[in-house]
Amino acid sequence: MAEPTSSPTPRAPRASAPGYVLVLSGPSGAGKGTLLAHLFASRPECVFSVSATTRPQRPGEVDGREYHFLDRATFERRRDAGEFLEWAQVHDNLYGTLRSEVDARVAAGKVVVLDVDVQGGASLRRVLPEALSIFVYPPSLEALRARLRSRATDAPEVIERRLANAPGEIAQWVHYQYVIMNDRLDVAQQQLLDLHDAADRKSTRLNSSHRT
Repeated sequence: MAEPTSSPTPRAPRASAPGYVLVLSGPSGAGKGTLLAHLFASRPECVFSVSATTRPQRPGEVDGREYHFLDRATFERRRDAGEFLEWAQVHDNLYGTLRSEVDARVAAGKVVVLDVDVQGGASLRRVLPEALSIFVYPPSLEALRARLRSRATDAPEVIERRLANAPGEIAQWVHYQYVIMNDRLDVAQQQLLDLHDAADRKSTRLNSSHRT
């Protein structure tokens, strides 16, 4: 049975506001992609920061949409040139957040959303302490296994490696500002919207106070 989903929540037009960074983490299969799709449909000021990776491109993926797919030598060269806000090795592949994906958009008033693993989350909290950090907590390891298998995008051995890493990743929830338990999709979707809206209002108030 398909998980329930809710329609995008209507909201009054957003006044001009400063941008900020939203960091979302959680183990593979926690449902981050589904939550973010709802956020982007509901809040047009939110834009996705496309990470770079050395992992192989999957069928149906588009370079520059899901990821910037780089070979290892190119990734390491750009890393050494200081082009990444953060980078990490995850499941034998390199992942990183390009500065160019973040800085200009925040300056333009966008909410830049970063979907990163817990290593990337830790790095981003160090370099961007003002970012909103949220951890998506799965209902169980069994639910993770079912979701990973239903995606049919990874080989069985890759799924097992992700599941083996999941307990250690889940233990990192304590380092995030907020936690969303994704056991009811409609509730989790609304919680993500509420957290964004509260951060957006706070960012606007702080910006206004600095101008007075």
